[in-house]
Amino acid sequence: MIVCVCKSVSDRTIRSAIADGVDSFDELQFELGVASCCGKCEESVRDVMLQSGVCASRCGVEHHSQAVPLTFYERKAA
Repeated sequence: MIVCVCKSVSDRTIRSAIADGVDSFDELQFELGVASCCGKCEESVRDVMLQSGVCASRCGVEHHSQAVPLTFYERKAA
């Protein structure tokens, strides 16, 4: 399943990167480019990390009983 549409990154690719030693969200973002364009996939990427057992250390997922509001900022060309 495609997790990051902007960079065409699947959950399999994320799991493969984790198996190869990537163990933080920042590393996944650097290596695969996830959540670096629109950012809408960040929660899904962190969920895949959680399912892969990385969350106990550094995925940064916080479980909330209520929806957390998201703010999107428009990026302007230089």
